[in-house]
Amino acid sequence: MERQRRSLTGEYMRQAAELALSGRSIGSVAKELGLRHSVLRRWVDKLRQEPTSAAWRPTTQATPMSADQASEIARLRQENERLRTERDILRKSIAIFAGTRT
Repeated sequence: MERQRRSLTGEYMRQAAELALSGRSIGSVAKELGLRHSVLRRWVDKLRQEPTSAAWRPTTQATPMSADQASEIARLRQENERLRTERDILRKSIAIFAGTRT
């Protein structure tokens, strides 16, 4: 299954990097937000080097996401992944009891 590329605003990137710089580990913040560790590391490095840089300009005209919204999205992504796993387990068990393989 192919993943769709997300379009994130500059403000979202800045908030994620600031969250990682607030004392939490980059790995835990990346996992919570559903990001790759390396992506968040780049954002943090960029924020440390040039905090007022034009590189943080939003790439879209979307309104920036609040920290509450970002954490809610991260929670929902985790729940979604858990539900997918449960669904896959149920599909496999049904196939076993029905005597077919999928």
